[in-house]
Amino acid sequence: MSNTRIIAISGGSGSGKSLFTQTLIAEILDEGMDIRVLCEDHYYRDQTHLSMEERVQTNYDHPNAFEHELLRKHLVELKAGNNIDYPQYCFKTHTRLTQTQTITPASVIIVEGIMLLASPELLPYFDIKVFIDTPLDICLLRRIKRDINERGRSLQSISEQYETTVKPMYHKFVAPSRFTADVVVTQGGKNRIALDVLKSHIQQVLK
Repeated sequence: MSNTRIIAISGGSGSGKSLFTQTLIAEILDEGMDIRVLCEDHYYRDQTHLSMEERVQTNYDHPNAFEHELLRKHLVELKAGNNIDYPQYCFKTHTRLTQTQTITPASVIIVEGIMLLASPELLPYFDIKVFIDTPLDICLLRRIKRDINERGRSLQSISEQYETTVKPMYHKFVAPSRFTADVVVTQGGKNRIALDVLKSHIQQVLK
């Protein structure tokens, strides 16, 4: 599928990447185009060989926490028209699950994650690079709500992780990566103009 277009949607944790992605998916599907989504979070490295105490100490906001070499391989396979075994990850146990999910090729592949644009080895594989630019205080509030409700975290653990890794790694890796983006989206995931521009571009390329 040489006409496959791969879109990277990046930005800080809690910036609105998922909302932007979900809205874009729904509207692309309405236009009759097929689409697949890969989440960078699924490519956190396998840590079954580590104890739970060691897993908790991992810096999950550093590019090295991700198996980007596997993600790169999967992008190549999908663009070539081949299926991939998409890894599954558990945030409560901090490691991969044994089962995978079969993902088939599509004309549009969206990859969503915090470190996508901060990884030079991935940039050549993205046809469109989007950065969601949201103030950090808003990101933190969203992260607290998500991690408590969906990942079983305590407020104390969220606060400690934010101060020790999330915030410093954002300034070191994520924020500078916005300068590699083709499109910088303000107002989080609800930017109607950005959605329309991106959707229009995808339609024109695929037609």
